[in-house]
Amino acid sequence: MSDLKFEQKSSLSRLEAADQLSALAEALRHGGNAELELGPGTLSLRIPDEIRTEVEVEVGDGEIELEIELKWPTAQAGAAASSRTAADEE
Repeated sequence: MSDLKFEQKSSLSRLEAADQLSALAEALRHGGNAELELGPGTLSLRIPDEIRTEVEVEVGDGEIELEIELKWPTAQAGAAASSRTAADEE
């Protein structure tokens, strides 16, 4: 079960979708604390140097579905892993 889930569905023009992806790419490029304008609100994320990715394409029923998934640990999980590594080295 997720601690937080944000989902947004909308119809965008090709250019609007490109702008949204460009903003996400810029946030990924800089990393750290990023803020993304999504519709009427802003989503604040901490983006680490390393992330896991998954790309999925499904074709059927007259539609193409492209999913791009990015995953990384939350700050608490990353800090806990660092603490365990430091404790293991002692």
